[in-house]
Amino acid sequence: MSNPQQERGAYGAGKAGGAFDPLSYIKKPQVILRLASLIFSIVVFGCISSRGYYVNQCQMNNSGACGYGVGIGVLAFLICIGFLVVDAMFENLSSIQHRKYAVMADMGVSGLWTFLWFVGFCFLTDAWRKTDVNADYYNPKHNPQDNIQAAIAFAFFSIFTWAATTFFAVRQYRMGAQDAFASGYDPEPNVSSPYSSFPGSDTGDPYQQQPFSQPKETPDFQPHTY
Repeated sequence: MSNPQQERGAYGAGKAGGAFDPLSYIKKPQVILRLASLIFSIVVFGCISSRGYYVNQCQMNNSGACGYGVGIGVLAFLICIGFLVVDAMFENLSSIQHRKYAVMADMGVSGLWTFLWFVGFCFLTDAWRKTDVNADYYNPKHNPQDNIQAAIAFAFFSIFTWAATTFFAVRQYRMGAQDAFASGYDPEPNVSSPYSSFPGSDTGDPYQQQPFSQPKETPDFQPHTY
């Protein structure tokens, strides 16, 4: 017997085994947000890599800021690609348990990267604020200002795209948890009583006598004749 939860789809996805629909895939909110996050991550690590360094020296006050921006940008890019593949395969995951693990991973990673982008935005902003354009590490001829400011701006935008991805992952997980609870514990509607009403009852009471009880009979008494 097939599982009714699996047939109607679990964790917000359609029935497993259906054909892949590219149009429906692109319209998914998670896919749109991941594509935006992927582009933002390219801008962040691309801007820092191209103009944030000059002769292997970070153009900001804190050399760790450049490394942090490039690091979380590259990792975010790879994570987005990985989850875009998972989103494409999600409809064909026949196991509800596997779908659950995929959604839980999405929740955890998206929540973590929301935090890391927030830290990165604060880190890059503070390092740029403290940058001295007359210091030895800063080369104005290299013109790093526009690129660094663009990296800071898109780090800020990434906070919201990853936070929105976390929101949809949490909602998807709750949807799956509610379906699992409902399919396992909801009573069946319109279940009739196993006992029929007593024949001849006009009071609506299904029982006139206790079930399994026998009526008391008065034994026949005949006096002895002497």
